Amino acid sequence: MAKASPGHSPPAGDPEREQRWGLLFDELDSNKDGRVDIHELRLGLARLGARTPDSAGQDILQEGDVDQDGGLTLEEFTRYLQEHERRLLLMFHSLDRNQDGHIDASEIQQSFQALGVSISLQQAEKILHSMDRDGTMTIDWQEWRDHFLLQPLENMEDVLTFWKHSTVLDIGECLTVPDEFSEQEKLSGMWWKQLVAGAVAGAVSRTGTAPLDRLKVFMQVHASKTNQLNVLGGLRSMVKEGGIRSLWRGNGINVLKIAPESAIKFMAYEQIKWAIRGQQETLRVQERFVAGSLAGATAQTIIYPMEVLKTRLTLRRTGQYKGLLDCARQILEQEGPRAFYKGYLPNVLGIIPYAGIDLAVYETLKNKWLQQDSHHSADPGILILLACGTISSTCGQIASYPLALVRTRMQAQASIEGAPQLTMLGLFRHILSREGVWGLYRGIAPNFMKVIPAVSISYVVYENMKQALGVTTRFLGCS
Repeated sequence: MAKASPGHSPPAGDPEREQRWGLLFDELDSNKDGRVDIHELRLGLARLGARTPDSAGQDILQEGDVDQDGGLTLEEFTRYLQEHERRLLLMFHSLDRNQDGHIDASEIQQSFQALGVSISLQQAEKILHSMDRDGTMTIDWQEWRDHFLLQPLENMEDVLTFWKHSTVLDIGECLTVPDEFSEQEKLSGMWWKQLVAGAVAGAVSRTGTAPLDRLKVFMQVHASKTNQLNVLGGLRSMVKEGGIRSLWRGNGINVLKIAPESAIKFMAYEQIKWAIRGQQETLRVQERFVAGSLAGATAQTIIYPMEVLKTRLTLRRTGQYKGLLDCARQILEQEGPRAFYKGYLPNVLGIIPYAGIDLAVYETLKNKWLQQDSHHSADPGILILLACGTISSTCGQIASYPLALVRTRMQAQASIEGAPQLTMLGLFRHILSREGVWGLYRGIAPNFMKVIPAVSISYVVYENMKQALGVTTRFLGCS
C-alpha cells in the first residue's frame, strides 16, 4: 500500500484511498446488498474493535445517511469517511506541535495537560504504544487515521475526554467536583441535555435507594452504644412506626433539590473557572479541586435550607408534619430562620476532604491503569471508569463522613426531645466521649449498601435519557 506523505491526506480522488474505503464497506456489508444498516454497522464496528459499537454506529449513520433511509450506500459511506478523514487530519496537526509529520510521547503528554489531565511521559508512551504499529514510538498520519477512522470524533477533546472526571452518576451525595463541558457542547446545547439526563438519573437512583438513605439518617441520629441499633433493627423500627411507605420519607425534597443544586453548581463552577484561568478552557487537577470546592460551597449555601428540611422530613414521626410547607412553617415559628442553617459549617467543611480525596483517588487509579493495562488501548472502557469513580467517591465519603454525621445531628437535634443543643465542636466531643471514634461512623453500613445499586440505576437511566434527548456519546465516571 502506497504511503501518503507524512501529515498530509491523499487528494480527494485518490484511487488507493477509494479502494481502501470500498474494502471496508464490503467488510461491513455482511449480507452483500450494497447497503450497510445499523445492525451491520454495529456488528462490524464490534468486530473491528470499536470501543462503543452501538453509539458509534448510531453516530456514523446519523451523519452519513443523507437520504435518511436507515442505511449507508457506498457513496454515502465514502462521503462520510472523506469528511471524517479531513477532521482527523486537523486533529493530527493540532497534536503534531512541531509539524514534523509524526506525533511523539511528549506531544501526547502536552495535549493531555492542555485538557487538564496530568500524565507522566512514561504513561504517554503507553498510550502511544497502543496506536504505534511499526514500533517507531511515533505515530504517523496513517497510524492515526487507521486507529480513529471509525470513531465518530469531532475534535481533540473527544480523543482525550474519557479521562476527564465526570460526575453524572448520582449516589446521593452532591459534594463532587462539577463536570467540565467543552466549548462545542456549550454552543450545541448538549450541556443542558447532559445535565437534564443526569438530573433524571439522580432522581430515579435516589428514589430507588431511598429506604437505605433514610436508614442511614435514622442511624446517624438515633443509633448509639446503648440501643445497639443495626441495619435490620433500624428497618424494622421504621416500618413498625409508619409502614412500608415510611421508608421513602424525605425522598421528595431529596429529588427536588437535584435541579437547583446542579444548576447553581454548574454556573458557579464556570464563573470560578473563568476567574482562575481566564479564556483558557480547561483546568489542572489542583485547580479543578479549588474551583469545584468553591462551586460546591456556593450551591450548598443557597440550597442548604432544603438540606435541613430533608433531614427533618426524613426523621419525622407519623403525623408530625402535613408536608414540606408545614415543616418549613413549624421550623420558622418554633426555632426561627437561623434553624435553616444548622449544621452548615460541618457541611461546607466536608466538601474539602470529599472533593479532594475523590479527585486524588480517581487520578491515582487512572494513572495505575495507564501504567499497567493500557498496552493495547488507551481507552479504559465503561466498567473501569465506573469502578474508578465508585471507589474514588466512596473514599471521599469515608473521609468526610464524620462531618456529615455531625451535620445531620445538628440539623435534627432541635426536633428530638431531650437532645442537647450543641455546637459542631461540642457534638464531636460529645460523640467521642460517649461512643468513641466508631460513633462518628454510625449509619455508614447502609451508606455503603446503596452505592452499587445507586451507581447501577444512575448509569442505566442516564444512558437511556441520553438516547431519548439525542445526547452524543460521552465517557462517564462516577460521582
